[in-house]
Amino acid sequence: MYGAGDNHTQLSFAQRRAWLRLIRSGNVGPATFRQLINRFGDAESALEALPDLSLRGGAKSSPRIISPEQAEAEMEHLETLGARLVAIGEEDYPKLLVHIHAPPPLLATMGALPPDEGKNIAIVGARNASASGRKLAARIAAELGSEGYIIVSGLARGIDTAAHQASLETGTIAVFAGGLDHIYPRENIELARAIVENGGMLISEMPLGAEPRARDFPRRNRLVSGLARGVLVIEAAPRSGSLITARLALEQDREVFAVPGSPMDPRAGGTNRLIREGAILVTSAKDIVEELAAAEPRHANLFAPDHTLPYLKEAGGDVDETEISDADRQKVIEALSVVPTPVDDVIARTGLPTAFVQNVLLELDLAGRIERSAGQLVALV
Repeated sequence: MYGAGDNHTQLSFAQRRAWLRLIRSGNVGPATFRQLINRFGDAESALEALPDLSLRGGAKSSPRIISPEQAEAEMEHLETLGARLVAIGEEDYPKLLVHIHAPPPLLATMGALPPDEGKNIAIVGARNASASGRKLAARIAAELGSEGYIIVSGLARGIDTAAHQASLETGTIAVFAGGLDHIYPRENIELARAIVENGGMLISEMPLGAEPRARDFPRRNRLVSGLARGVLVIEAAPRSGSLITARLALEQDREVFAVPGSPMDPRAGGTNRLIREGAILVTSAKDIVEELAAAEPRHANLFAPDHTLPYLKEAGGDVDETEISDADRQKVIEALSVVPTPVDDVIARTGLPTAFVQNVLLELDLAGRIERSAGQLVALV
């Protein structure tokens, strides 16, 4: 219902290997990957251009680029695990993810994608959840499962674990902060295995061998919210990662639900604040089902099929290849700051053509000198 159309494109082995090499290259994230593909037309051409682009951006050395053999080794290792690499635009790529900022061009997946992604709901919350919080998460997950909903979460201790366990038979998706071969926490190894055995799915955008780091969890959280039509938060302290997931859900135009708690319980501080700021108060699965039914027309438009995915264009993007002078590069740098700035503002401040500015930003990005964030914002590192 919320798909990316029926005309799916399947990458060849050589294309998939080149995509993997490009996304694993130094300073190449999902947004930069998209720019490179649109500018150069394919991953092989982008890989050839990387060293020169990064040096023009001010890098002191060429970026790290994995060899074809290393890429093939990762693909073969995934196959031995029973997993696979899925590219954006292919049939098995989660359709809801297409509509988030900087969707991963490649995902490592194990298991089966649910047939109706329009019924995906994320449940997140405290790792040190109370017994009543875990019980409520399990009850709501089970009730949603009986209504045909698939539960998405992050396989963490506490609320995540309770939600996954309660939805094993009805369907659940676990998103990893590390590689698929690094299940975290280790106590959930059997749970991860049970998810796949019961027809669910494990997903990661990280390379095999990558252990989850603190900075990787917000990146994981954007996928948790992006895979669902809404996010339910059960028990969250005022500065918890679950609130990051809720904020990302709002940025992605998803619904945000929260279970209220006692003002005396610090684990309820975040959820109570979410409700005060406009999140939908939830005490049972019925509240979520009714709200999503009311939001159906808006969501149908929001997640409408997209037949023009830029990643699969064979021709290069419409970019002016005129040589950019060092003076022009300096103008762009001077228009930036450590505070995230809209790209349109950078263009206005420099007075340079849009293509010039975008090309300079790409060079700076590959040199590791800027960071990008949602809303077309860029900041100096």
